[in-house]
Amino acid sequence: MLHRSLTRARHVPAALYGLVLLLLATLGLAAPAQAQLQLRIGGGAFQPMPIAVTDFSGDPNLGGLVSSVVTNDLRRSGYFLPLEKGRFPESPNFDAAPGFEKWRAAGVQGLVTGRVSRDGSGRLKVEFRLWDVTSGQQITGQQYGTDAANARRAGHLISDSVYTKITGLGPWFDSRIAFVDESGPKENRRKRLMVMDQDGANVRALTTGENAIVAPRYSPATQDIAFMAQATGHQPRVQVINLETGSRTAMGNFDSMSASPRFSPDGRRLVMSVQQGGNADIVTMDIASKAQHSITNGNAIDTSPTYSPDGSQIVFESDRGGSQQVYVMGADGSNPHRISFGEGSASQPAWSPRGDLIAFTRQRKGGFAICVMKPDGSGERVLTEGFHNEGPTFAPNGQYVLFFRDPGGQGGGKLYMVDITGKVEAPVPTPSYASDPTWSPLLSGK
Repeated sequence: MLHRSLTRARHVPAALYGLVLLLLATLGLAAPAQAQLQLRIGGGAFQPMPIAVTDFSGDPNLGGLVSSVVTNDLRRSGYFLPLEKGRFPESPNFDAAPGFEKWRAAGVQGLVTGRVSRDGSGRLKVEFRLWDVTSGQQITGQQYGTDAANARRAGHLISDSVYTKITGLGPWFDSRIAFVDESGPKENRRKRLMVMDQDGANVRALTTGENAIVAPRYSPATQDIAFMAQATGHQPRVQVINLETGSRTAMGNFDSMSASPRFSPDGRRLVMSVQQGGNADIVTMDIASKAQHSITNGNAIDTSPTYSPDGSQIVFESDRGGSQQVYVMGADGSNPHRISFGEGSASQPAWSPRGDLIAFTRQRKGGFAICVMKPDGSGERVLTEGFHNEGPTFAPNGQYVLFFRDPGGQGGGKLYMVDITGKVEAPVPTPSYASDPTWSPLLSGK
């Protein structure tokens, strides 16, 4: 069998080491088919694919947990319509081919079967197969060896395998979301930095709420999150927290406010906005040496900088033209040029990890829209629009945009995700009110 590690130290805390993938190629069943089961995303008549995820056999508790994680992941993607358990025509044997005629009669196109077992040491072996019901062929099969504590994560990895095989898109379920948790009365909210799995599970607080937290951003390459923190009576300052140790480091020795930090693709630099009198400039900083360099310098408010995936460019927002708009420049500050046009203002740009799109917030006529456009400013599209939508951030595969929506009043914000076609929108569960989300890179580093 082929053995290959699914973890990479720079992405994954020590507690998650030891998850191993093996391809199911020697169990004597049908060989994997060649791209039989496909779902085309986009177009005017898109319909989610009917799929069934059977109860995984073996360990009755963990088997049900893993299969439910896979079912819920695929449903939340918006691209699959899992069959309800009450309509399952059979409980297939994992070691045998399922009854394809029965599943075809139930309207299913894809079928996922699986098994969760333990070895003598208590470690889990999680196996699954993806079947093309129409052709009666196995599309793929994999096996994961891990500790029992990683059962949910094994489910996310199975979801990613099924999703990528059928859609041709990159994986994203094996990831996390950091956000600002908001609790208490609206006039005196406690704002804590929290992190959770992308489906809302395994929530934990990273800060206690003694400082207000704003605009967190994951590093693409290390176990760090940068954010702006403000203690009562002090200037807001950029800090970095390490997820493995919990250590926090203030970045820079500025006399005025620093805000909107973003990491370079290699995780070695930060780019941020630093207040200069009544203006704000974009500053880069080497994290190791703390050396800093201003790359904009003018009579404008330049903020919300974000690197392109290859690190060669920076997108940012500026009011240098009279209203807040989106600009792109070289990573050294060269050739700044405006790319957002049209009605209203444009702010909070975020570059897709695929490099093909920039998401941003457009404000016009009292409404806030989450939009995307190409890096040259062409092809602008509205993904979702409402009273108050802000803070777009991309999923690791660039197919979904996470944001927060605040309906106003005495309530607070909630997290939502929308796909880049605008056809799929879904809430993301959080313990309380939430804002300022940031999506992690894949934990597996794929």
